[in-house]
Amino acid sequence: MASNSWIDLGIQHLSESVFVEVRRIVGTSQQVTMRREIIDIDEVIQNHILDKKFKMETSGSYMEGFRLKGSDVDVMSWLIDHNIIWDLDQAQNYDLNRKTLILCDCSESLPGFALLELLTKTHLRCIENAFIRINDRLYISSAKFRRNQFHFLGFREHGPCSNGFIAEFEYDFAMCFVCDFWPPPACQFRNRCHSWPPPPIIDEIVRKGCHFVAVGHKLGNHPDSEWRISFSSAEKCLVSSMNHCQFLTYGLLKLFLKECINSGLNEEDKLLCSYHMKTAVFWVIQQNMIPHWCPQNLLQCFWVCFKLILKWVYEGICPNFFIPESNMFLSKIHGQAQKELFMRLHGLYEKGLACLLHSPSIRTHVINVLLTPRQSVCTDEDALLFKFKFEVDLFHEIYNTNLSIINLHTCMKFLIAIERFTMLPLTQYQTLVLQQSTAITLKSTAFILLNFLTDSIALEVDTNKCSNKKIYLTDKTSLYMLRLAAKFGFISDMLYIAMYYYKTFRYSEALSVIEAIKAKLGQPYSVYMRCVHPWRYIEAVERLSLSTKMRKVAWDIRLNNFICYINELVLEQQSGLQCSHPVLHIPLCVLLHMLEVLCYRHVDPVRTQRALNDLQDLVHHDQETDILGYEKDISWEILGICQQITGNYQAALHSYQQSLTQETFYKIQTATLIRIQEIMDLINRV
Repeated sequence: MASNSWIDLGIQHLSESVFVEVRRIVGTSQQVTMRREIIDIDEVIQNHILDKKFKMETSGSYMEGFRLKGSDVDVMSWLIDHNIIWDLDQAQNYDLNRKTLILCDCSESLPGFALLELLTKTHLRCIENAFIRINDRLYISSAKFRRNQFHFLGFREHGPCSNGFIAEFEYDFAMCFVCDFWPPPACQFRNRCHSWPPPPIIDEIVRKGCHFVAVGHKLGNHPDSEWRISFSSAEKCLVSSMNHCQFLTYGLLKLFLKECINSGLNEEDKLLCSYHMKTAVFWVIQQNMIPHWCPQNLLQCFWVCFKLILKWVYEGICPNFFIPESNMFLSKIHGQAQKELFMRLHGLYEKGLACLLHSPSIRTHVINVLLTPRQSVCTDEDALLFKFKFEVDLFHEIYNTNLSIINLHTCMKFLIAIERFTMLPLTQYQTLVLQQSTAITLKSTAFILLNFLTDSIALEVDTNKCSNKKIYLTDKTSLYMLRLAAKFGFISDMLYIAMYYYKTFRYSEALSVIEAIKAKLGQPYSVYMRCVHPWRYIEAVERLSLSTKMRKVAWDIRLNNFICYINELVLEQQSGLQCSHPVLHIPLCVLLHMLEVLCYRHVDPVRTQRALNDLQDLVHHDQETDILGYEKDISWEILGICQQITGNYQAALHSYQQSLTQETFYKIQTATLIRIQEIMDLINRV
């Protein structure tokens, strides 16, 4: 058999080497733990201030700790006053005056699916519009429910979810129903868990119950009416309980799936998915198919999982981990498609470990090990360099946390929630999330207060009720919050102070802040968008706390589209909001140069042109060092705005047209088209 070639190749040595490489790609145990902890606390904060009618939970590859290209973020949201029960006796656990109860009916459905019968009144139109009658009973149609849901940001329908991208992240949003009870169809799960997962994890899984997502089985009796039982919460618990070798095996299978099994296939021809890989790992762990999960056995772990998947495809049966009677291949992998998939997998199987050479991510590494079999394998990175890489990864995770702030009331709810969480026993990573959340909330509050004051002055000026004391106190409070946020947050958070000064006509003060930012960015140990010389960073900040190190890092600027920061970008923010896009992402250097142009217009015309030239050089010649691919449209847009303001209409028109040709993530095309029309009118007048 091909697998016997392991001995000839020195499987133990090769496994250790591949373990190191996969760990480099997927992340160390410390990195994965840090990522999960940050998302956990961010989710808790978000749920604390959400509308009390809803709750949300994050899952998917991103939540599991993967940061592979294409790792998705799955977000489930459900109504907390709508609950599913399995039998009428469970109704006594609820206050029927406050809860809408839904009865699960599995009698006519395939395993893992069910009809949902409404037992009590609902107050939601989207549910009422999804009603259907089957055998004189009122049920909620999954197909109608999906159609009634808001599809976020113009996303496409993907099973029970709305799927699409926000910047570089792929999201799946799903509205669902929660069930507080463990499903009877999965009752055998607890009985067969002898060695894995451990009892505390089993108890947690069973206690959390399950969810129902709006998709039926294609071969079911009621495909448009049934709902699928979702075990996303349980799967999160299982993945978290894996040791790191098990997790890296799962990661290697994901890479193998993407780069070998599904390579070159159209989306509709990709019959296997990451969920099948995860299910295989679950079964292999639980059934003790591998006695020792360790670096020396990584390839054996991979091979056993791969053989199990091959067996499933051959038989056409992939048993759901929680409800084994539910065959996850039933509607997709059968007939000719099954035969073709099996031949594809068997062809890889016959190659033995050489099949890994089809994976671009690890091919070179495997070849180097095979060519130099006696070369020693270092399983631990240099301690200082690893610490540097870990900290940059950590700060990037912190930067990616965001808060849904839309008004002053939301700001206050966040501040109250953050204050409460500071009293809890938190990890050092979660403390940094609270630090970042505080900075975001303070910045938002400052600009909301300023905008409120500006609107008030506009209303009061005609009635002579404008209060200088009111203006002074608001300004003093807002500036204090922005300075405090800069102490909590990143270097880039100082730019909000400059925007505030510009908006309040204090151009010299704004330019002074900009110069201070430049000076900080010019330090050899400052990190900007992961870019820095590692040893200079290590020498300068090694002994500082993480909180202090965080203030040596700069990222790009994310403007909340619900809040006006500078009037020159209102059109772009409104364009994003029209497409339900809450954030405008701008490269730090681009916004910095824009503010220089805007401020120098009022204090030094000569420097205005110099600042504009710097901005033009940056946008025209950047090789994605300062401007990422998904930021090019807004960068060209800002260059056009500055050129238009300084009177260079032809150059502005060219910049706006360039903006339209870029791939867009933040939906600013409407603003760009309006600006092009304005420029055309100005040119025609001239």
